[in-house]
Amino acid sequence: MKALITGITGFAGSHLAEYLLSEGCEVCGIARWRSKTENIDDIRDKIILVNADIRDGYSLQKVFGEIKPDYCFHLASQSFVLESWNSPLETLSTNILGTTNVLEAIRLTCPKCIVVVAGSSEEYGLVLPDETPIKETNPLRPMSPYGVSKVATDKLGCLYHMSYGLNVIVTRAFNHSGPRRGDVFATSSFAKQIAEIEAQKNDAVLYVGNLEAQRDWTDVRDVAKAYWLAATKCVAGEVYNICSERTTRVRDMLDILVGMSKVEIKIKQDPNRMRPSDVPVLLGDCTKFRVATNWKPEIPFEQTLQDLLDYHRQRQQRNKKQ
Repeated sequence: MKALITGITGFAGSHLAEYLLSEGCEVCGIARWRSKTENIDDIRDKIILVNADIRDGYSLQKVFGEIKPDYCFHLASQSFVLESWNSPLETLSTNILGTTNVLEAIRLTCPKCIVVVAGSSEEYGLVLPDETPIKETNPLRPMSPYGVSKVATDKLGCLYHMSYGLNVIVTRAFNHSGPRRGDVFATSSFAKQIAEIEAQKNDAVLYVGNLEAQRDWTDVRDVAKAYWLAATKCVAGEVYNICSERTTRVRDMLDILVGMSKVEIKIKQDPNRMRPSDVPVLLGDCTKFRVATNWKPEIPFEQTLQDLLDYHRQRQQRNKKQ
């Protein structure tokens, strides 16, 4: 079985690559020449890494034509919600045109390939109080340029299935975290700041944005397994939520992380970390996915946060030795 991952050097992509290797897949990945590859350093000699850019349709057609994967996991995107407000055109261009290029390359070179298009819970956006937990049939009311871009990638996947018969499965993963999470995201930002405070690199002040939002977090390693199950057990043309089916307030998540440190830490709100508009509650219902795959999250959220904090502590130690 040959699997190709777009965004393999990223957070979810690197964990997915590890999981696919454990399942006996031959793993190929697409990365831009300037991409940082530290996330896949431990498996670099076990995978095939190809230089291509999802915004360059010609390079994608060349790669897909040569590899002809049995499975494609399209994870590459500009995925930081706050950055999508700062660079909306870049976000829309990367995510929408990039997805179109991926699907076109598959249509033209390996139309039997099973494709998992990674959507997002941010597509749901403004969720009314009586609409939780959120099902796949809930209205899509995105509240950020990123959310809008993921609605488009979601619908493009369904379009290529209906129009060309491509085997496209769309997933809407809710928030996920764990080791290697980019430090622009709340869980990792907080963990990194704590690790830096412990290493005495910064004053004992932790800067935060909106602490009242409620999010449905799953460990990235559970999500990686879910992507594989989506490809092997779900129905083409369908959309599936992937989530833990429970919410945690950002403030409570922060309290858990701070409680894992023995250092006295002050919390201070940073206006630059606030979004122009924010989704207040994201609580998912993944009954449809669970019935199709028997999947359920196995790693407790506290363990996810502990592993994330330890990851940043180890990075601080490595930096100190250098």
